[in-house]
Amino acid sequence: MALKILDTCINCDMCDPECPNQAISLGEEIYEINPELCTECVGHYDNPTCVSVCPIDCIITDPKRVESEDALADKFVAIHGHQIFSKT
Repeated sequence: MALKILDTCINCDMCDPECPNQAISLGEEIYEINPELCTECVGHYDNPTCVSVCPIDCIITDPKRVESEDALADKFVAIHGHQIFSKT
């Protein structure tokens, strides 16, 4: 599942530097997450760092982009070209 930033985002700039996949960028009005790059931090961390640092809890699982953990792990490998963790 890719994550999504809601329109309640206050552009605090906390999430963008925390994303290990560089999936977050400033859109026309608020920060946005590129679903093709978002792995919910699978392959990097136990939990999505953007969610952890968001001061107003405006980052949610995108209901239009439901992906299994295996699919997220495969996306991580496609993005980074290697596997640094094992899928279990």
